[in-house]
Amino acid sequence: SAGSEFWIYHERQQALLCGQHALNNLVQGCVFSADSLAQLALQLDDMELQMMAQNNEGGITSKEYLERVAEGSANVDPSGNFSIEVLRAALQRQYSLELPNIRQEGIAGAIGDVTNVEGFICNKDSHWFAIRKINDRYWNLNSMEERPSLISHFRLAAEVQGLQDSGYSVFIVMSGLPAPCTSKEQQTRGLPECWWKEDDLVKGKGASAITGASFPGSGMRLDGHQNSHDLSGMTEEEMLQLALAHSMQQPATTSEEKTVALTPEPAADAAGVVKIQFRMPSGGRCVRRFLDSEPVEMIRAFVEDASKDGQGQQLQLKFGFPPKDLKTVANKTIGEASLNGESIQCRYV
Repeated sequence: SAGSEFWIYHERQQALLCGQHALNNLVQGCVFSADSLAQLALQLDDMELQMMAQNNEGGITSKEYLERVAEGSANVDPSGNFSIEVLRAALQRQYSLELPNIRQEGIAGAIGDVTNVEGFICNKDSHWFAIRKINDRYWNLNSMEERPSLISHFRLAAEVQGLQDSGYSVFIVMSGLPAPCTSKEQQTRGLPECWWKEDDLVKGKGASAITGASFPGSGMRLDGHQNSHDLSGMTEEEMLQLALAHSMQQPATTSEEKTVALTPEPAADAAGVVKIQFRMPSGGRCVRRFLDSEPVEMIRAFVEDASKDGQGQQLQLKFGFPPKDLKTVANKTIGEASLNGESIQCRYV
């Protein structure tokens, strides 16, 4: 590492998105957005429900299935707190990395010395934070703290044990994380206001992160658009809604959307009947029957009729894994699009 200049990426807490910050601090860049994690949480919910529908006697009418639906999401709460399964799935999808619990059987033997671990994700009471090895030093990257703090190799084992003793769950990434930032040119992978020069941190210099931002909250999103909002006067709820709303913005479409008149729900024993599950914009779930000969736009007509809270916003419908916009099959029938048994995620954007 001699001659290299290292930079530490440290996102600070915004709203209640510590799970997102912990992942981004772990991978040292603004890789995961609030919306991408929320979408992943809903996909995991739907996969769990589909497994229950297939495995439980009674399917979607079973008591266990209906109780699970009534509970709402098991992977993200209304405040934006994500489950460990969401964090695991995000790392697996983006980097093919595992995130086992350090207490999982066989892990201690695989680790050997704790200083062999490249990164840690720690969780207690819905708060997540990361510890990351950068330039052979360990850094506590807690988004609730003002700046990254150094953990010596000698103290690391005691620190990790102390976290577990105080009720934290500790998860590890043995190796394979993205390489640290070693130039200002590489800082484009993160928000400009979140970079600290490692040498300054080691020497106790620098009152704040090195910032290239023209205002608070600026930076590039995963879709390439620029964020340009001053977050200083916002409440946590306003910041959460802003983060989700901006990540969900879709490019304007010039194609005309077909409108169809909603027909009555067909009988359960009707020829060609199919069932589709919906997660409505309100967060509630329902199952509705259609005919496989009906156009896909009949699905949109049903959601628009059942949801009266759009207030002029655009209705976004996604299906599949990874999720695809229903507009991609809008010219097909429900049967042609193979939507029988599918789960549709609905929201206004």
